[in-house]
Parts: sequence; structure tokens; C-alpha cells
Amino acid sequence: MNNYKKISVAEGARTELHDSLALTGAEVSINALPAGASVPFIHSHKQNEEIYAVLEGEGYAVIDGAKVDLKAGDWLRISPAAKRQFFASEKSAIKYICIQVKENSLEGYTMTDAVV
Repeated sequence: MNNYKKISVAEGARTELHDSLALTGAEVSINALPAGASVPFIHSHKQNEEIYAVLEGEGYAVIDGAKVDLKAGDWLRISPAAKRQFFASEKSAIKYICIQVKENSLEGYTMTDAVV
């Protein structure tokens, strides 16, 4: 058995990676909204914070009623309780990765978790 798993992802509106990569500590999705489109619901979470990385295009998020402009290269962390919804701009599609992890669960990171 390998200690890794590699997949290729086809273009699509939303690709969830938790099943295909057998993830056990995070949920990761790749999302694409065409120009003028939005995620069709407002949501929050019980335990998971979300980290967003904007890969291409531009748009915005509405978080607890505040508009946050987004463009390629931006990173955004949202606490579980925040109500959020994502939108592509009227002139540009947006593509982003969303990483969900349980808030306050990180016990180590690269320098403290690495074994050399």
C-alpha cells in the first residue's frame, strides 16, 4: 500500500476531493462560477473553518452582511459561525479552492510536525 494518493481533476463547477483522495482531516473542493453566477445558498458551519484560495478571475463573498472583494491570488479564512455566500463578478468567472478543517484542531505545523 502506498502512503500517498494522486488523482487528476477534470474541469467542472464543483469537485469534492474527500472521497477520491481518502482525506481524513480536511475537506477540499475546487469550485468554478461563471461570470454573474453565485453559490445558490447562504451557509455557515457547526465546527469547520474554511480557507479559500482564489485561483482565477474575480468576484466577491458576502460574509455576515459585509461584501469582501476577491481576485486571483487572494486567500480568505472564514470562521464556522459566519454566514457566507460567494459570487462571480458580472464580467469574470471565478475559480477557487475551499479547504475545510475543524477550527482549533491544528496541533502542529510544518516545522513542529516534520520528522527529519
